[in-house]
Amino acid sequence: MNLPNKLTMFRVILIPFFVAFMLTPASAGASTGIPYKWIALAIFIVASLTDLLDGKIARKYNLVTNFGKFMDPLADKLLVCSALICLVALDRIPAWIVIVIIAREFIISGFRLIAADNGVVIAASYWGKFKTTFQMVMICLMIADIAALGILTDIVMWAALALTVISLADYLWKNRDVMKDTK
Repeated sequence: MNLPNKLTMFRVILIPFFVAFMLTPASAGASTGIPYKWIALAIFIVASLTDLLDGKIARKYNLVTNFGKFMDPLADKLLVCSALICLVALDRIPAWIVIVIIAREFIISGFRLIAADNGVVIAASYWGKFKTTFQMVMICLMIADIAALGILTDIVMWAALALTVISLADYLWKNRDVMKDTK
């Protein structure tokens, strides 16, 4: 269990705490003076940063493991999906947008499994990285739920949705040969 894998597991451990603070009624934080959405936002940011950090450390120090290859993307999907589902529950994002985002993740995961079965490793694309960045920023803006940033939040949401669809199309097109029966 090297440092990148510990960071990945830390991200997974943070998810239930994030969800608990996201879904606790706003009035519950009144006694502490800190609305729980800010605690949830801090947890989400820390978890997101561990995603960035674990990959950089793993590549820089040659600490890439099979466990990390499996758990890192799973931890990312758990974090993002948990956040999006909480945001639907809080009526901050339309459910259909979340369905599109989650469906993309399932499609890509299935595609990667087929590729791996054929001995092909598919690297993340720039479109996928842009998608992830916009989704993370969108989630942060929606957690903060600041009225003055409503238009910016909407713009980022639509950009994240567009990048979700574009990155899926790009990914499938560039790797279309994976779907051919090679056996």
